[in-house]
Amino acid sequence: MPEIKPRKTLFNPELRRRGIYLLPNLFTTAALFCGFFAIVQAMMGDFERAAVAIFVAMVLDGLDGRVARMTRTQSAFGAEYDSLSDMVSFGVAPALVTYAWALRDMGRLGWIAAFIYCVGAALRLARFNTTLEVTDRRYFQGLPSPAAAALVTGFFWVMIDKHVAAADVRWFACGLVIFAGISMVSNIRFYSFKDVNLRRSVPFIFVVAIALGFAVLSYDTPIALFGLFVAYGLSGYVLALLHWFRRKKPPSPPASAV
Repeated sequence: MPEIKPRKTLFNPELRRRGIYLLPNLFTTAALFCGFFAIVQAMMGDFERAAVAIFVAMVLDGLDGRVARMTRTQSAFGAEYDSLSDMVSFGVAPALVTYAWALRDMGRLGWIAAFIYCVGAALRLARFNTTLEVTDRRYFQGLPSPAAAALVTGFFWVMIDKHVAAADVRWFACGLVIFAGISMVSNIRFYSFKDVNLRRSVPFIFVVAIALGFAVLSYDTPIALFGLFVAYGLSGYVLALLHWFRRKKPPSPPASAV
């Protein structure tokens, strides 16, 4: 039986004795500020700036853990602080911004949909913090909260950029918010990219693909980001269907002896 190890640093006694490190927590604080800033901008009616702030929070959230590991400044405080920051930036902010943009006029259904997303993010983060390291590190269990936030935020950013009225797509926005909230607490596996080694040599076509990706991103940023996270949000369900079909496929008969 494999040894069960805690996933998060907050369960590690050695890391619990460490103090508070400035450098990684600066990135976490900046991500938290972006989430708060997005809420403030939504209250002021500037939803495009709110969307940009949430995506900036995603970038900062991806850096704080890497900075902590590179500088050996991991701590239980940093792990807890990062989860609280994620809850604001990827749980509360997308739900409130989407509610203010499109769901407010839907009455009770609108705020219920926003709450489903919000509680889904809270449960997703709580499960991640307490799940023991017995699963494949290559996959997340449930849609990660930053990806769910990008899915919801990318949608209304595209609609705003293309001058589509919120009233015309509010039902789709409501369904997307509920889908993202449920996906976060599902058991669907999503690829984590944690096994990608950036120091390994790659074929030349990979470099060309990255350059083309940056070109598409700079040409139409909202659509490129939204399309990317739509593909990622559906990838887990596609993998689950493929796995289900493989299990249902009858075994091939043994070859007859000549």
